[in-house]
Amino acid sequence: MRLKVDGVSKEFGGTRVLAGASLSVADGELAAVLGPSGCGKTTLLRIVAGFESADAGTVAIGGVDVTGLPPERRRIGIVPQEAALFPHLTVARNVAFGLPRGGRRDERVAECLNLVGLSGYGERMPHELSGGQQQRVALARALAPRPGVVLLDEPFNALDRSLRVSVREDVRDALKKADATAVLVTHDQEEAMSMADTVAVMREGLIVQKGDPASVYAAPHDLGVATFVGEAVVLDASAERGVASCALGSLPLRSGGGGGRGRVAVRPEQFVVTPPEAGVAGLVERVEFFGHDAALTVALDNGVVIRARTRGDVPHRPGDRVGVGVEGPVLFFEL
Repeated sequence: MRLKVDGVSKEFGGTRVLAGASLSVADGELAAVLGPSGCGKTTLLRIVAGFESADAGTVAIGGVDVTGLPPERRRIGIVPQEAALFPHLTVARNVAFGLPRGGRRDERVAECLNLVGLSGYGERMPHELSGGQQQRVALARALAPRPGVVLLDEPFNALDRSLRVSVREDVRDALKKADATAVLVTHDQEEAMSMADTVAVMREGLIVQKGDPASVYAAPHDLGVATFVGEAVVLDASAERGVASCALGSLPLRSGGGGGRGRVAVRPEQFVVTPPEAGVAGLVERVEFFGHDAALTVALDNGVVIRARTRGDVPHRPGDRVGVGVEGPVLFFEL
């Protein structure tokens, strides 16, 4: 079902947490609300769920205004930060907890466990499961009553980093198979960009930009969004006729780039490491190896420090003299 949040505001003790936030999520869409701690994203989630009441604004699910309804009447499924399973109940009984007795209850439990890849786990106890498996049971429990919307509140925080990628993929696949409308709240840029169909960037109680992950990354609304959704080296610049002049030379701007004084933002993957004479010269200070790629921190002779993403077999070491160039158009933001 479609979710529409319109102009929601909320204050706690005179401190404004939400300042008229609006968000629309299409039927079957997975949207990520991405923002730093304290931006209001968890409060927004709690208002959608009915755990908090808004001071102003409305929440509609499937075209029905649910603003004044209690949580149990909103057809909302919740996947919390930690799985929060009942330790004394089996996996199957945890999943069945929100279902009416009788009818096709057992069949629905089996369907949901199959959906999250846990067929045959129904008689296990929560302590017999890994953290990732527990989180998938929590998702199965949220999906079991066939909710209109599923809300995921930073659900991967408690997992080891090595588990997060695979569990994120499992959760996304299960949501898509269920054709569920879902909202993921997170402060993790990689999580939001890799999982969601659309990303809504939140700042100071407002959604400041919403779009598909590639568009938000490539065409951020402002410098704040640009530096939050990905790494960037930010430099003072002046722009004229589609070209910015800065400490890295004359750089072409992305379409729509303005003019006058401002700042350019250069992504790490845009930097090209060259021989010293072929670019802006500098000294390699640090090499971080990640296997498939590497990151080089280079202190340029002009005082600028950049971080470049390169292939994993990078030949450079700390102390090497290199040159740095920029490939492709850069982002420009007027002052």
